[in-house]
Amino acid sequence: MTRAVTRRNALRIIGAGLALPAGILGLRAARGLPRPVRWHGEALGALGGMTLWHSNPEVAKRAIARMRVEIDRLETVFSLYRTESELSRLNREGVLAHPSRDLVEVFDQSRRIAEISGGAFDPTIQPLWQLYSQGAASWDRATLDAALARVDYTAVSLGAGQIRFERPAMSASLNGIAQGYITDRITEILGNEGFESAVIELGETRALGSAPGGQPFAIGLTDPRTPGNIERDIGLENAALSVSGGYGLRFKAPEAHHIFDPTTGTSANRLIQVCVVSPRAIWADALSTAIYVGGEAAARGLLASYPSSHAILTRNDGTAIELRGGPVTAA
Repeated sequence: MTRAVTRRNALRIIGAGLALPAGILGLRAARGLPRPVRWHGEALGALGGMTLWHSNPEVAKRAIARMRVEIDRLETVFSLYRTESELSRLNREGVLAHPSRDLVEVFDQSRRIAEISGGAFDPTIQPLWQLYSQGAASWDRATLDAALARVDYTAVSLGAGQIRFERPAMSASLNGIAQGYITDRITEILGNEGFESAVIELGETRALGSAPGGQPFAIGLTDPRTPGNIERDIGLENAALSVSGGYGLRFKAPEAHHIFDPTTGTSANRLIQVCVVSPRAIWADALSTAIYVGGEAAARGLLASYPSSHAILTRNDGTAIELRGGPVTAA
């Protein structure tokens, strides 16, 4: 019996395909140094975890317990499968009074990258997800156009103590940016508590400091042609990494996957994978989605607005380029 595709099921699939190989499973052990303390769980429905190093493992365990409380609090803001989360209430009612600072910040960051990307990144993409998850047999082009008419980041009003959709039946998904926000939040709390070495994997990956022993963390990058394999290692130190690829989840409609192009209503197909490394996970998260949708031609302009970030783009023919704000190098 085929299980229906829900956003939570999909994010489990995506998390298992991207998050763990790109994060926790890529860590290399260090001899003679503190043993890592690990937690595996979920954030926004995606598989993830935290790995901390401390001379006293009990300190790390207590910190993880506190971080789990914070993750749960942020779930009450951003979750699409918790019916009383702030985002769910906004989607249901079209307006949310007195939103949390967290939600306002993420919508504000979403609008910034939406403007920079010319709409390639759009937080109001949820109507397309809802349509495609029903299956191709349940809709036609007119239905797609109707859903697409409800996708428009410029119709989200922030201010005066509320967030409001300016068109009826709009809805938002922040999974292309909120996971990065949560990853940053947890990493920064741990840094403020004195941790110097940690890897946080909550849909996106962020390294706090370097690996015990002083080397960068070795993070495995998924091979987009065979997603169960690791293509290469990326050294990560005081930085975040995000990967976007359409192979994470496919719908029943032909060539349809979970990363939609807001200008066409169809799945983006200009690239097969984008990996972004940036100082903050929220930037890496949004940039990887925006570049995946906008394609190679849009990548330079996007990265110019985040000059401390760089990206590895894998083309449909399997070749790759790395963009660092300087010359482009073939791979």
